[in-house]
Amino acid sequence: MSSLIKIPLFFAAFVLLGLVFGFLTFKILSFSRTVEVPSVANLTLREADDSLSRAGLYLKIEGEDFDASVPAGRIVRQDIPAGNKVKERRPIKVIVSKGPRINSVPSIVNETLPNAEAALMQKGLKIGKVVKVHSDTIEKGRIVAQRPEPDERLTDVITALVSAGPHEVTYYCPDFQGKSLENARELAGKMGLSVETKGTGEIVRSQKPKPGALVRGGDTVYLETKEASGND
Repeated sequence: MSSLIKIPLFFAAFVLLGLVFGFLTFKILSFSRTVEVPSVANLTLREADDSLSRAGLYLKIEGEDFDASVPAGRIVRQDIPAGNKVKERRPIKVIVSKGPRINSVPSIVNETLPNAEAALMQKGLKIGKVVKVHSDTIEKGRIVAQRPEPDERLTDVITALVSAGPHEVTYYCPDFQGKSLENARELAGKMGLSVETKGTGEIVRSQKPKPGALVRGGDTVYLETKEASGND
């Protein structure tokens, strides 16, 4: 019988102890320090975080929005106005600027890809798709064209067509042996080949690569020369 009485008493004591702890916790929290909310408008995220930390608060990014007067990456507004009193350790929600809303795309043609990306980033834009194309006139690595074009209405994706340089052209190496060095240079130049020579003569004695070997524009042909004889 006494055991049956002890169980309800033990349960009641446990509940009472929980209520006491709950009350004490509530009182402690209710007496936490009240602080004044600083202004973080137009600050960078790092500056805002430092300012709120000094006040005993912390930063929470709620979202982004376009704003013509606040540079991209800086804070447009905060959920609790500056000067209000709040309990410390409270989050202050902020909206970060995406910069002004751009209705058209600036020209990035002839720019290198890194330079174009940097220029677009300053306007809150970025390249969404890169397509490599061959070009005989635009240097490799530079932008040949863009979509949308300058002053066209902005779309969700900016596409940059980047030069991969000219198409590779393959030739059969001519037979330079027996030709004059001047003629050999002229023929090699027409094929986009570089020439390196060895010797002091004006007639080609031997060559590398051999006649008929496959060569590409930009390759080098090595020619060994000899002095012209009376029969040349």
